[in-house]
Amino acid sequence: MARIIVVYYSRTGNTEKMAKEVAKGAMEEGLETIVKSVEETNPEELKEYDGIIVGSPTYFGAPAWEIKKLFDDSVKYYGSLIGKIGGAFTSSANIAGGNETTILSILQMMLIHGMIVQGTTESGHYGPAAIGSPDEEVLKECKYLGKRVADLVKKMKGEK
Repeated sequence: MARIIVVYYSRTGNTEKMAKEVAKGAMEEGLETIVKSVEETNPEELKEYDGIIVGSPTYFGAPAWEIKKLFDDSVKYYGSLIGKIGGAFTSSANIAGGNETTILSILQMMLIHGMIVQGTTESGHYGPAAIGSPDEEVLKECKYLGKRVADLVKKMKGEK
């Protein structure tokens, strides 16, 4: 059975709320889904999952250093993530806080690993972004991201 991991860093709890909602969406598609803070995540274990969804707060228009470090440390497994499905989400303090650049930075790291990233034609084209605590609309987008990634994982694995 296909598996997804949702990795996040959260100082205030906002990104953690989003991560849990992303996981709900993936689980509704019937996939085993694990939610872990980045501090609990070993880069080697990323190889065990078919889908990898990463969330970070936005700091100075970029992901938290803990997320960047996970990807930096994953370089020793370069080539092992080719073809895995990825997605990203973020939270920030204000509307012009660099949300899209944060998500794009995460997606760039995934693309460098040879991953396939999932976008959407709905709002939050690159991935969900919350301003402060995620409201109901953002949580809905988070769940939708989990569903989209899970659906693509199933298609790629021939399970759908």
